[in-house]
Amino acid sequence: MTTEADIGYGTLFQTGADSSPEVWTTMGEVTNITPPEMSRDSVDATHEQSPNGWREFIPGLKDGGEVSLELNYVPGNASTLALMAELNLSGQSATKPRRILFTDGSFLEFDAFLTNFGPEAPIDDKMAASVTFKVTGRPLLTQAA
Repeated sequence: MTTEADIGYGTLFQTGADSSPEVWTTMGEVTNITPPEMSRDSVDATHEQSPNGWREFIPGLKDGGEVSLELNYVPGNASTLALMAELNLSGQSATKPRRILFTDGSFLEFDAFLTNFGPEAPIDDKMAASVTFKVTGRPLLTQAA
């Protein structure tokens, strides 16, 4: 059986305008995308009569995790200006529709807000930035048709 694995080259990170139909803007100069690590809490439900003294757990709330990006830092480009503008947003306006568009046409859509924008300008390497978004609500993976 041959593998279906593929490299990530060509994967896009996009932000929506919260319109209908949605209009997506692709963030430029992205060099690495780490999709969210989703998790679920475990809630301790142990009681005085738990069988044989073993702890019992029930599933708790789910967390959509965080998305992190690495990108080439270009101080005056549209992506940098958009990130700087997002840092000034507050409340619900800070949360935007996002999606990761994979090379096979599948995509992961979620709402998220910017929590970190860390540019760096080393003396002997390219300027780069790390960016983190906090996912709020349920991420939805849609398989390519």
